[in-house]
Amino acid sequence: MKNKMVKTIASLVSIGVLLLLTVAGTHFSFVKGTKVEATQRPILIEGPMPIEAEKFAQRLKKVKVEKSGTFVFYKGKIDNYPVIVAKTGKGMENTAAATAIAIEKYNPIAIINQGTSGGHDPKLNVFDIVLGKRTTNIGSLKTVSRNENEGMDPSQWNPMDLMASEGSGSDPNAEKIRYYEGDRDLLAAANAVKDTYTKGKVVEGTIGSADVWNNEVDRIKWFHTNYGTSVEEMEGAAAAQIADAYDVAFLGIRILSNNKTNGGAYNPNTAAANQEYVYEVVKHYISTIKK
Repeated sequence: MKNKMVKTIASLVSIGVLLLLTVAGTHFSFVKGTKVEATQRPILIEGPMPIEAEKFAQRLKKVKVEKSGTFVFYKGKIDNYPVIVAKTGKGMENTAAATAIAIEKYNPIAIINQGTSGGHDPKLNVFDIVLGKRTTNIGSLKTVSRNENEGMDPSQWNPMDLMASEGSGSDPNAEKIRYYEGDRDLLAAANAVKDTYTKGKVVEGTIGSADVWNNEVDRIKWFHTNYGTSVEEMEGAAAAQIADAYDVAFLGIRILSNNKTNGGAYNPNTAAANQEYVYEVVKHYISTIKK
């Protein structure tokens, strides 16, 4: 009787151990799977306005929407790789905040800031796309010193690099243009698929950003001459600055929605065209990082 009881207890213990091992094994597999998923750092696609973000978001699979403040993040997948579309809102401050939040929350491997823009280069037409080989803040300026009634002359204003030092803006080393270089691999992906875009040219150039809408053709020409700008918009340099601070790969991609230098009238359909092209860029980039 005693031996029988001992055998029964031993059997129950054995079954219990097997169950624990099975559960542990299942849990281990789950953790392991989660870890693999976590190694796929998402690609972040930014668009300021609904017209510049939501078309791309519609292309994502398994979408989950998250909000932080006024910023909307569409989390999904393209070709089974995590991609997040951020609707940042217009302007430099909104874009900087949304970019910092996205980096802290989602740890992206790369950021593409995309949308519409106004042309600075008379050789570019509406529907042409500029790949930001460089992006710069054209609103960070320092005026010359003039006394009362001596007038003002914006053509004499100097660039001011706020990242040159932590000290005062009076530092003479800060009177220069800061350019943020587009990531080499993102640029390569964008150039690799440029022949798929048939609505205009795709060229490399300089994207200028500021919380200013320039409608004076002479002013636009001044930036084109002194900064080498191809287009202007209101977000890219802010995103580039934050991406640089966190050492995240960055590229601006902007389509011309108008161009005052050659009479190119505004066309709202450019926003959707740009997102279609950026979608092809992202697919190609994913194919390179999956290897």
